[in-house]
Amino acid sequence: MTQPAAFGGRPLTPAPGVPTPELRVARFRSHARRLVWPSLVLIAVAGAVGFFYGNLPAPFENWMLLTAAAVVLFFLALWPFLAWWARTWTITTKRVIARSGVLIPRRRELTHVRGYSIQLKRGLIQRLWGAGTLVLANGVDEPMHLSNIPSVDLVNECLVDQVEVSQILAHRELPLPQQPPAPA
Repeated sequence: MTQPAAFGGRPLTPAPGVPTPELRVARFRSHARRLVWPSLVLIAVAGAVGFFYGNLPAPFENWMLLTAAAVVLFFLALWPFLAWWARTWTITTKRVIARSGVLIPRRRELTHVRGYSIQLKRGLIQRLWGAGTLVLANGVDEPMHLSNIPSVDLVNECLVDQVEVSQILAHRELPLPQQPPAPA
């Protein structure tokens, strides 16, 4: 059996009987535009601390200003950044892995072999930024939402290709049905 020709950059399938290793195809986070407000808070707090440090009215002291700035920065700048940083999606040749959680990590997987439907949702602002939300549903488990994905069309195409190749490989590995012997 010969190797099929690849069309449009589609990945080649390995020869029958050869084990297929799991390779990472893509790893990404949600769009970074989510960090605009935390960045503005960081700039505003830095400016306010620089302005008010040493110029506070009589009952307040500088350590109070620094403590308040640290609390504001933790909840309005650092925590949103950590939440964004902790949520990742990984596409491999065998599955999609969603990891999230800052303090309590959660992991969820969806295999390509079982197959799933891919729904693309895009709002007006997501279209302007080239982002979108993908909903992966296999009909059994709860749908997996990949929200605010940058270059969503490329990720969608990658997922479709991986499902197709995984199902082809799974069907190639099935044993052939046994034919009854021909009557003599």
